[in-house]
Amino acid sequence: MSYLRQMNKIYTILKLQYTVRFNHAQLKEVTRQNINKILIANRGEIACRVIRTARKLGIRTVAVYSDADKYAMHVEMADEAYHIGPAASSQSYLNAGKILEVAKKSNSQAIHPGYGFLSENVEFCEKCANEGIIFIGPPPKAIRDMGIKSTSKAIMSSAGVPIVRGYHGEDQSVERLQSEAQKVGFPLMIKAVRGGGGKGMRIAMTKADFLPQLESAKRESMKSFGDDNMLLEQYITDPRHVEVQVFADMHGNVVHLFERDCSVQRRHQKIIEEAPAPGLSEETRRAIGEAAVRAARAVGYVGAGTVEFILHRATHEFHFMEMNTRLQVEHPITEMITGTDLVEWQLRVAAGEPLPVSQPEIVRRGHAVECRIYAEEPGAGFLPRAGTLHRLRQPTAEDNVRIETGVREGQEVSVHYDPMIAKLVVWGKDRHEALAKTRAKLSEYQVAGLETNVNFLLRLSGACAFVSGDVHTAFIPQHEAELFPPTDAAAVEQRAIQAALGYILNSQRNNSSNDSWKGITVDAAAWRPNYQLKKTIPLRFGENDVKVTIEYDILPNTFNVQVNDGEWRRVEAVIRSTEHGTRLFTLIGDRSGEVGFLTYDDEVHVYDENGQTVVRIPRPKYQSQSTTAAAAADSASSPTPGVMERLLVNAGDTVVKGQPLFVVIAMKMEYVVRCPRDGVVAEVADVKQGDSVGKGAVIVKLQTDSA
Repeated sequence: MSYLRQMNKIYTILKLQYTVRFNHAQLKEVTRQNINKILIANRGEIACRVIRTARKLGIRTVAVYSDADKYAMHVEMADEAYHIGPAASSQSYLNAGKILEVAKKSNSQAIHPGYGFLSENVEFCEKCANEGIIFIGPPPKAIRDMGIKSTSKAIMSSAGVPIVRGYHGEDQSVERLQSEAQKVGFPLMIKAVRGGGGKGMRIAMTKADFLPQLESAKRESMKSFGDDNMLLEQYITDPRHVEVQVFADMHGNVVHLFERDCSVQRRHQKIIEEAPAPGLSEETRRAIGEAAVRAARAVGYVGAGTVEFILHRATHEFHFMEMNTRLQVEHPITEMITGTDLVEWQLRVAAGEPLPVSQPEIVRRGHAVECRIYAEEPGAGFLPRAGTLHRLRQPTAEDNVRIETGVREGQEVSVHYDPMIAKLVVWGKDRHEALAKTRAKLSEYQVAGLETNVNFLLRLSGACAFVSGDVHTAFIPQHEAELFPPTDAAAVEQRAIQAALGYILNSQRNNSSNDSWKGITVDAAAWRPNYQLKKTIPLRFGENDVKVTIEYDILPNTFNVQVNDGEWRRVEAVIRSTEHGTRLFTLIGDRSGEVGFLTYDDEVHVYDENGQTVVRIPRPKYQSQSTTAAAAADSASSPTPGVMERLLVNAGDTVVKGQPLFVVIAMKMEYVVRCPRDGVVAEVADVKQGDSVGKGAVIVKLQTDSA
């Protein structure tokens, strides 16, 4: 090699090193800073998770809380806690001024923003710097550039990271957007420029869908981000969603910690994640990891970040989607396969320390799965639910099982925040073992008071296509028949027997009756063999009514049982208290079984390896407040507890079927309630924007034919 070529090579290397150093730190020298107290500007499980690592490092923690979180777990765990405002996040967890005031009052050197809320707020990051408080995250410019999707696409394209074809321009007129949509073609993705978490995102399948979906996306984006600028992208049908965890320090070091697959989603939000992504070749893993590192370098990144890619399901060709400039909800699965503590890395890097390892030292080991346990109703379009967790029993944490939670039994899942109850994180030596452990741990959940997605996650994690690794973003609708199976008559009969016997034996044991079980209370003293009493108990499985007739047999712990008008069966049953809660043991014919069991209000809960079955005792007709089909057709109700966003009609207005009547915001999601039929508005409830509304609250009534 000639002298000139050698000098050119040395010059190029030095130039690259200087550029990387400048881009990352904006400084030639990094000053180490002492962090011995941090404020956590968040709530729930992520606040608890940060507190645990800070405690391990000897760092004191300061929690903040709203009216709704006065008795929350993160408040009790922290060394100090300060009230910051009302339940609404806009007046508490998004109140940057109040949070900074608390940080100064508590003498906190740094603020950890968690995820959501202020974690990607450029202005908040800059205010921290102005107040001399360390923001545990990337520099403001990185947040700004990656938060504006049009800017991020341009930066990634220049860095050689593949991007999806679309329109990312500044001209936001409806006419220009319509024109560009035609050029890109349909189906088309409409995305908020400052969006994230599925908010401000809509899909227009046809030209006719475009304007309504654009309007909806703009409205939600303005509400969530204060910005309604949109970008348009080619919608890749049934892609995979694969993201790469990156980490950078102030010394020019950037690494990736492999990829995660987050393809299976509902409402454009993740529900189950795994690491590494199944089915990728080592060549693809290396390429996507290297692309993520280039992306982080291009934006001058510092701290924990995630580069998200759309991956073609068949070819595994990938395109940059966005970069989340914060810690992700699903970061524990990366920690499980790499043996790292990313929050510890965040704290050390924020203090000016270099990354503890180089890329070759990061080794992938085994497979990890994360399930998000939500208070929601999968069978009703995954509508979120709010209320009290009257019973919450979760699996026991082990070396290879983590339970990340921020709530306890007896606490509220608030309408004002995300309805996530917990994250179940499981590690196995391979994917098969990790999924088997996941299903076993899901079956240990016991929840009463709110419906959850645990049963759905059990079916999902055991679905044939999922187990085979054939995952993609349309997985749930494409496998709806398997994920939402019809009611099985034999299973209903068995559950009916277990529920009825469990209630009776529990009443005997407690020598008491539950007043809420109107019409079927049992005199425990009368249930003796010589009485030969017979009792019929009405039960309800969803929309199906079942009656169970029980006769006490002459033998101890033995019953003759009939379900509906079927054959009589002899059943042996006994109920016991164990370390795992109340257990019901039965012998039905030649089949023995053991299930978890509890009663709550007018419900019986039965638990086994297939999840949780809730059996209700119908109230007498005089107590029922159910709405008839005719009444439902004459009114529009809130589908979920929430906050009124907009009323779109007034009394006297003529309306048509499908017309939007009002908009409710619940758990960060927008629900547009539409008119059930053509008609005239007779009455509108006395609610205004910002008022709370309950599930089933009638908001709009229509004139009836008799009116």
